[in-house]
Amino acid sequence: MTRTVIQGGLVVTAAEELRADVLIENEQVVALAATGSSVADGWSADRAIDATGMYVIPGGVDAHTHMELPFGGTAASDTFETGTRAAAWGGTTTIVDFAVQSVGAGLRAGLDAWHAKAEARCSIDYAFHMIMSDVNESTLKEMDLLVEEGITSFKLFMAYPGVFYSDDGRILRAMQRSADNGGLIMMHAENGIAIDVLVEQALAAGRTDPRYHGEVRRELLEAEATHRAIKLAQVAGSPLYVVHVSAASAVAELSAARREGLPVFGETCPQYLFLSTDNLAEPDFEGAKYVCSTPLRPREHQAALWRGLRTNDLQVVSTDHCPFCFVGQKELGRGDFSKIPNGLPGVENRMDLLHQAVVDGHLTRRRWIEIACAAPARMFGLYPRKGTIAPGADADIVVYDPTARQTISAATHHMNVDYSAYEGREITGKVRTVLSRGTVVLDGDAWLGRAGHGRFQPRATCQYLS
Repeated sequence: MTRTVIQGGLVVTAAEELRADVLIENEQVVALAATGSSVADGWSADRAIDATGMYVIPGGVDAHTHMELPFGGTAASDTFETGTRAAAWGGTTTIVDFAVQSVGAGLRAGLDAWHAKAEARCSIDYAFHMIMSDVNESTLKEMDLLVEEGITSFKLFMAYPGVFYSDDGRILRAMQRSADNGGLIMMHAENGIAIDVLVEQALAAGRTDPRYHGEVRRELLEAEATHRAIKLAQVAGSPLYVVHVSAASAVAELSAARREGLPVFGETCPQYLFLSTDNLAEPDFEGAKYVCSTPLRPREHQAALWRGLRTNDLQVVSTDHCPFCFVGQKELGRGDFSKIPNGLPGVENRMDLLHQAVVDGHLTRRRWIEIACAAPARMFGLYPRKGTIAPGADADIVVYDPTARQTISAATHHMNVDYSAYEGREITGKVRTVLSRGTVVLDGDAWLGRAGHGRFQPRATCQYLS
């Protein structure tokens, strides 16, 4: 048995802050005791980690990543190996990625393909959601089987006709099924049919630059789809989780539904909190770096997103990490913004950017941990194994230096992509040490982890509904 003690830090969870030592045996937390107490002083351990002056926080849970995702004739540039390593560098110790069902194939085939991509390659623990591209009698039955084996969430798209799109009838049927089997429907809420018309019109008028990606994917079409998804879920009697909420009017739809007592949840991402259409409008095709869907919005939307995070109308901050290199991938859309692969890198930056939000006064420390660790773990059936520091929890722990200064840059990040969406941004706070299930995978500037350490995590159903 290996015993590790983390001494002298400020333990911050979603529920409390306390100066405590943390005792770990093998892969789990077994005890916390006040620093300097007779209990803590009596602990013996094989390894002691000094956390004086540091925060001791749960490892982050990023519930929305896309490693190796095929998209637009190319594929996301991070593999499960590079992407999970980068996540750990940024203080994230669990990801929930998306397995993809191909149209005409079953859910099982898609899930098996993603298991094959990830197995023995991840440095941190991982789980899967299931993207449903083809809702039919067979795949509806498969949903029940997947829930039983720990794939308890299913993503549907109101966008991308001809690729992932589902019409309202298919969405309703999937929601009805999840109402019975306990699964959670995740929704990409944009009116893709209308957006395609606007794309066609913009290109015909010669509006081909990246900034038009944001202009055609109108805020009102996100709000309309969010409203429609909420009403369909209400008809089906199912819960709903709306992914990557970017617009103030979409937040308002979620807020109204939650005031009615509906089981409706929302996620936003760092790019919507820190970036804007100003980035999409950068000259010389630089704006292509910032093309993602839902798109970046004008800066004034950020206040509504921060407010939603404080009022709990938005519960989770995930990254929607889906990186494409500027050279050779984003460049596929030169002369036609609709051909720019949609996605941004960010799995390494989330915890740090949200700590900067604490420094800036947008969030409290405990709310930081809630939206980045505890809430995603609860939302997707991983809590309290993940997302907190408590006896019985996995020892996924980050020792975090709240005063260290760093500058985000592609020159120093570990994601397999040739640019940073936050290039040159100076922030306060930095990961110092990362433990994954009790194993130190990162210490200072030394990477100690390995591909294959990460384990697949079957999940329970959404814990906000039990």
